Amino acid sequence: MHPLLRPLIKVAVAASVLLGALGAAAQSGKTEVLWLGQAAVRITTPGGKVIVVDPWLRTNPKTPASFKNLEALGKVDLVLVTHGHFDHVADAPDLARMHKIPLYGPAGLNQTLSTLGVLPVELSPRFGKGGTIMPFGPNGVKITATRAEHSSEFVWKNPATTKDEVHVGGEPVGFIIEMENGFKIYHMGDTGLFGDMKFIGEYYQPDLVLIPIGGHFVMSPADAAYAVKNYLKPRYALPIHYGTIPVLRGTPEEFAAALGGDAGKMLKVSPGEKVDF
Repeated sequence: MHPLLRPLIKVAVAASVLLGALGAAAQSGKTEVLWLGQAAVRITTPGGKVIVVDPWLRTNPKTPASFKNLEALGKVDLVLVTHGHFDHVADAPDLARMHKIPLYGPAGLNQTLSTLGVLPVELSPRFGKGGTIMPFGPNGVKITATRAEHSSEFVWKNPATTKDEVHVGGEPVGFIIEMENGFKIYHMGDTGLFGDMKFIGEYYQPDLVLIPIGGHFVMSPADAAYAVKNYLKPRYALPIHYGTIPVLRGTPEEFAAALGGDAGKMLKVSPGEKVDF
């Protein structure tokens, strides 16, 4: 080794140690996606921000026991909710309060959460389809709300009557989440197949789609495969929202079969497992 190279190597090693202290995601420049069952995911961005989407964890039969305690998620910087159904919003308000961070969801849902006192106004900002937020500053993550073909009702137990009440949940959405390095994730929320997915694919060009395949309330494996092959054309497709309750019968194997020649795009991940990009 040339003597002049030794100081440079020492500097490189020191820089590596410093980056390690700043976190693995920031060090590697990678995006980490941890699936926790149903539509719940924890996304760690290349810059080290942690975003939790649709957190139904504590009573979710598919969430691993190690993540049923909300503290197990570690640091959380932002919560996103696609619509007002329990299996998407269940643990979101508690996470927002625990970390004193905003919960972003459809404007109507957030209005309901603040009006009912589920969350204070400052933790329940309003946001709608076509809107884009940059919650970590101008050079940070960019999040855009998109159309989803579903419904959205928020069921709330009135403490005065102990009876369940159904309130406005806003219009359901999906989210295009663009990382600091440009990598784009499309969390589709709950949705049926619709033609404007073609526009979403062409305009936003997602690298990874988190796509529901269970059927009954959402797309079937065949519908999801059609969306991937003909509309969205992502690099990767990670199936979600299946197998949690009996009517969500779609399986990754059926999805892969329907994808045919595009089956290599599918990432089969079990709840509690993560993938890096």
